[in-house]
Amino acid sequence: MDDVLAPDVTVQLIGKDGNAFSIIAKVRRALKQGGHADLVEPFTKEATSGDYDHLLATCMKYVNVE
Repeated sequence: MDDVLAPDVTVQLIGKDGNAFSIIAKVRRALKQGGHADLVEPFTKEATSGDYDHLLATCMKYVNVE
């Protein structure tokens, strides 16, 4: 995807724990490890500002999701 903010970061979510807190932690960790620590705070703020569907959409906005 061309519109992903951290296109070099991929997070495996399919078949993993679907708990919202687990998803947020996984994406935050991946952003940090991928050299995008500057995106962690904006991601967290946006991801926690809505419902579960908003969380998933936010994940897909910031990283590649598999």
